[in-house]
Amino acid sequence: MADSPLLNPRTYDPTQLDDESRRLLRATVDWFESRGKRELVDSYNHQRWYADFLDFAAKERLFATFLTPAADGAGDPAKRWDTARNAALSEILGFYGLGYWYTWQVTVLGLGPVWQSDNAAARARAAALLDEGHVMAFGLSERPHGADIYSTDMLLTPDDEGGFRATGGKYYIGNGNVAGLVSVFGRRADVEGPDGYVFFAADSRHPAYRLVRNVVNAQMYVSEFRLADYPVRAQDVLHTGRAAFDAALNTVNVGKFNLCTASIGICEHAMYEAVTHAHNRVLYGRRVTDFPHVRRELTDAYARLVAMKLFSDRAVDYFRSAGPDDRRYLLFNPMTKMKVTTEGEKVVDLLWDVIAAKGFEADTYFDKAARDIRGLPKLEGTVHVNLALIVKFMANYLFHPVEHPPVPTRQDPADDEFLFRQGPARGLGAIRFHDWRAAYDAHAQVPNVARFREQADGLTALLVAHPPTEEQQRDLDFLLALGQLFALVVYGQLILEQAELTGLDGDLLDEIFDVLVRDFSAHATELHGKAATTDAQAAWALAHVRRPTVDPERTARVWSQVEALSGTYQMNG
Repeated sequence: MADSPLLNPRTYDPTQLDDESRRLLRATVDWFESRGKRELVDSYNHQRWYADFLDFAAKERLFATFLTPAADGAGDPAKRWDTARNAALSEILGFYGLGYWYTWQVTVLGLGPVWQSDNAAARARAAALLDEGHVMAFGLSERPHGADIYSTDMLLTPDDEGGFRATGGKYYIGNGNVAGLVSVFGRRADVEGPDGYVFFAADSRHPAYRLVRNVVNAQMYVSEFRLADYPVRAQDVLHTGRAAFDAALNTVNVGKFNLCTASIGICEHAMYEAVTHAHNRVLYGRRVTDFPHVRRELTDAYARLVAMKLFSDRAVDYFRSAGPDDRRYLLFNPMTKMKVTTEGEKVVDLLWDVIAAKGFEADTYFDKAARDIRGLPKLEGTVHVNLALIVKFMANYLFHPVEHPPVPTRQDPADDEFLFRQGPARGLGAIRFHDWRAAYDAHAQVPNVARFREQADGLTALLVAHPPTEEQQRDLDFLLALGQLFALVVYGQLILEQAELTGLDGDLLDEIFDVLVRDFSAHATELHGKAATTDAQAAWALAHVRRPTVDPERTARVWSQVEALSGTYQMNG
């Protein structure tokens, strides 16, 4: 039987990475395991701030090593911004709890505007703070506007000494209670329009920084803070004008990729717990996992989870290989934020249907997973925002392929410095992709890949024969339904590429596409029912509902992989 691709702390050893990265990742796993499940669960239930984790990270210089670009690392060979190992750490932290991931995630975001800045003093200060064990924060959203960066009420007034005085509030700012550096977005009171934008570095310990409250009922601290006549010196200014706007969006491109790996980690831990519980429980004289519907739900959950990992791992390669002439990552990023995280919700729902009341128990990890998995698709730009962004790439992706050099697996210890010089956050319509059909052609012998390919080809035929009218293009509800179909084609492409690179078990790949065929059919049915859908489009939708190719022996072999998870991992008490 094929080895499970899921993270297992019992056997975790990221041999694909360099020695220091491997040591730090393993040390992080060992810290959580030695701390134990009871402490993990109790600290969550009692909403205790995770100072012990931050002490561990500071002692190991974990964030300093992983989040300092080589150019700012003072010659330390271990310091670099390496998306492959960052993704690995993000998955581990999600595996043990959203709060641990969240303090890392908002540190990533807080550093984004700094590492994109030409301000040498601010960069040196950030590097020093990381060495001292501090975390960072990203002061973008505001209560009246959310993350609408066109509308900010953080006002900066010139102080006649080359700096400003900042006054205003920020809302939903992680780490805002302790951050050594908060990257704050605002606008000059004396300059109208985009030229007035400013990104500056603030310190949560300054007397003009007032922490108002934690706005969520959780272990993590998601702050509301206010600045009152806060002195912004020239050396605190990170970006001005349009560059400040671009820094905000480009930070999101870099940092919010981590949503996918958090979702994966949460699902992995929940899956071990759910399968072990179900497989060792007897009801009505039968093992729970002997019921056909239970096997189907657990197999679907496993297939979806492995697909999440395949897509996300392959997306890392596109991030790391990006450059001014290859910005395909700008499609794959909202895919990880939207598609992978909503798949995470489906995985947990399937597991929960199996374990039922057990999923509410306070001493389980699952109880936390079921709550926290909901946040990932909703916190960092809603599903709808990300799907609307994905749709912008549809025409070029489907119809206008160009040649690109092959993108290899990228696990080498390189500094991903392009991510901090992405340039203006525009020009999405100019981004071109390699031919998506190639990955499908390479796996045409897999029955459900072939069936899904029929549906994908059908989508291109729909867009040629019955494209959205001008009115439909203004109807976001209609476009989002169409976007879900397109997103599945992109999702399948990277899954196939990664399956090829990793030699994924053929039965498991077929089972994954069994799920995708059903998902395409479900979204086609949804498109059929939309008020804005024309009769011709509705007829197309019904004509492209497909049954996956059924193979009981294949499904039984994949089930054996799921069954083998029982007892494979249980967190130390």
